[in-house]
Amino acid sequence: MKNKINLPSEVPVFPLSNFIIFPETTVPLNIFEPRYIQMIDDSMKSHRLIGMVQPKKTGDLKKPDLYSVGCLGKITSFNETEDGRYLIVLNGLSRFQILNEISTDKLYRICEVNYKKYSADSNDIKEKVNFSNLESILKDLKSIFDKKGYAINWSELKKQDMYNTVNTLSMASPISLEEKQTLLESLSINDRKSKLENILKTYLLDEFGNNTLQ
Repeated sequence: MKNKINLPSEVPVFPLSNFIIFPETTVPLNIFEPRYIQMIDDSMKSHRLIGMVQPKKTGDLKKPDLYSVGCLGKITSFNETEDGRYLIVLNGLSRFQILNEISTDKLYRICEVNYKKYSADSNDIKEKVNFSNLESILKDLKSIFDKKGYAINWSELKKQDMYNTVNTLSMASPISLEEKQTLLESLSINDRKSKLENILKTYLLDEFGNNTLQ
């Protein structure tokens, strides 16, 4: 059984480009900007929850527009370095839709959010995943990762259950922020897997085309 957590209707948000998290995934973060140091300080004093959301390429440079869907995470590990940085580990809980941004005197941004569309994220029962061609996906991904200089621990990845494997690959793949956002907003895990396959096919075709021209 999952530990039931009261999901707050107002959450501090951390806009981080080309970075997403999913429920039941865990990611480390290195926090050093004053506004996000303040955000973590406030979060640690209360519910230890922050919302990860991707910024768009529009809006003010210091306050870009945000995508409407992000993921709530809980700080499960916290360490402060000698130079004042925070090293945290964030565990994904549930995706949310941003309803509006709240005006405050804080350095960081706070949004009113709703979890209804992604209520399945809080369920105990996982959707069954059709993993035909998974080995092919992993093989193609490894080729793309190697060519782009990305490193991933493939042996550890294969130890995960298949649900988390798709989510981990969606987070770690060297694809565009728009493509990652599409994967984040996919309602079902099978829909996410299909979209990931289609995205990878595009990258592989590009690689094939480039190799052919050389």
